[in-house]
Amino acid sequence: MLITGGHGKLGTALRKEFPKALAPGREELDVTNSEQVAAFFEKHRPKKIIHLAAATNVREAEKNKQATFDVNVKGTENLVNAAQKFVPDAHFVYMSTACVFFGDRGNYSEEDIPQPKNYYSLTKLLGEYVAKRMPNHLIIRSNFVAREPWPFPKAFTDRFGTYLFADDLARGIKEVVEKEMTGLVHVVGDKKLSMYELAKLTGSEVGQMTLNEVDLPLTKDMTLVSVRIRPYKIS
Repeated sequence: MLITGGHGKLGTALRKEFPKALAPGREELDVTNSEQVAAFFEKHRPKKIIHLAAATNVREAEKNKQATFDVNVKGTENLVNAAQKFVPDAHFVYMSTACVFFGDRGNYSEEDIPQPKNYYSLTKLLGEYVAKRMPNHLIIRSNFVAREPWPFPKAFTDRFGTYLFADDLARGIKEVVEKEMTGLVHVVGDKKLSMYELAKLTGSEVGQMTLNEVDLPLTKDMTLVSVRIRPYKIS
């Protein structure tokens, strides 16, 4: 098994669920380097690939579209090209986001049509279509944060999601991967929470803010439901 982005917040949690997985750092496997990716796949030939590596900062994505595209779209394409050449029957698991939806109403299921609101979301949706080139693919959408103190002084009271902590999501990913699920699935929490409510769950003292206070095209309601699996409790 290969986990890309294995040293990020979600990747660190997922490595605990799959301790024998290959989880190279960027120096060893830079997904934007097609030659390096091909050489890695030729050597290791992973039968399962969980692709977490991504550029996720919405503000940075709006400012530096090319770099975001290179990681989220071209990086996924490099992995798919290498997998098709060396392990064409591999189970390719692509980590997407609830933000592929516009976020005006929430409770989006796998059957709803995406409509990205910002450039980051657009690149993640494009990555989904690249991942679909693998016959044995699984696309997972979710929204999560690390189980650690809130990293900002304030949190939105009017931005909502069916959030999970990274370790909760990692257990959900393990479950759907071990079931050999394919297609598209939403791995979601069982409660609608504002980001402020989520921040308070981390035990942090945070202030309140609203979306009107930032000049960014952020989704308002990222809540997801699944027609395929049960929701998970945010622990």
